Amino acid sequence: MDLKQLQYFVSVVEAGGFSRAASALNLAQPSLSRQIALLEEELEQRLLIRTGRGVVPTEAGAALLQHARSMLDTARRAQGELRDLHSSPSGRIAVGLPPRVAVRLGVPLVQRFRQRFPRAVITLIEGLTLGLREQLIGAKLDLALLFDPQPSPLLEYRPLMRERLLLFAPKDTALPARLGLAALADYPMILAGAPNAIRAQVDAAIRPKGIELKVVAEVGAVQTALALVMAGVGSTILPESAQHLHPGGSKLPRAPIGPPALWNSLVLALPRTVPGSRLVSGTAQLIRELDIHQVLPGG
Repeated sequence: MDLKQLQYFVSVVEAGGFSRAASALNLAQPSLSRQIALLEEELEQRLLIRTGRGVVPTEAGAALLQHARSMLDTARRAQGELRDLHSSPSGRIAVGLPPRVAVRLGVPLVQRFRQRFPRAVITLIEGLTLGLREQLIGAKLDLALLFDPQPSPLLEYRPLMRERLLLFAPKDTALPARLGLAALADYPMILAGAPNAIRAQVDAAIRPKGIELKVVAEVGAVQTALALVMAGVGSTILPESAQHLHPGGSKLPRAPIGPPALWNSLVLALPRTVPGSRLVSGTAQLIRELDIHQVLPGG
């Protein structure tokens, strides 16, 4: 006795005859009759009685019908649960995010993750690009979003967005439409201390040209840099989306740098050496589906 035979038996009873059941099952009637005969032979019971209007179950058939329906329902529920397991993997995943990305992307990312992977747990690790990159290489993270990371044969980078770097100046500062690299030397600067992706971009651009900046302070957080600019201490170099990390950031005078223009690139980084699980690949796809330019306005 197998599930297919039970399904055939239930179909014949519910249809009230072999011909109607065979048509519903898209099966030849002789084949359907043969399967019911094999079931009766195995159970050593007559299950159906033919009448002028079709077939009706015998007492044994009526008893089997109740069990058959229950067994078929259990099988359907089991198949459904297995499909859910296949489409919604379990487990844990660690995702690295730079702080200014985490503050904007963290909420929509976790919300989407919970909807798509209700049986899994996501851990967000915040840190600077260099540290996140090292954790990714060291298998402490499953994937990460990084700003302008150094190339590595161990990592795969998938571009997400680019932002042009701007000079943010204290209020009431008159700025030109754009600033050449040499003009940056005219402004007291508040920059991130090395190692930092934006600082590395700026240093790599000005060093070959012999340009020296007037660095008056080095800080570790974008919010602090913007607060110092708001206080009139100096200017800073950031992508436009960074303005949203400080209440007064959008009111600061700013101008694009270049030519040559300087860009801050955000990439999705994945390890090449560790086979990605369905949870990792699914989370990576989820991140790519997010509208990063909407989440990080100004980009």
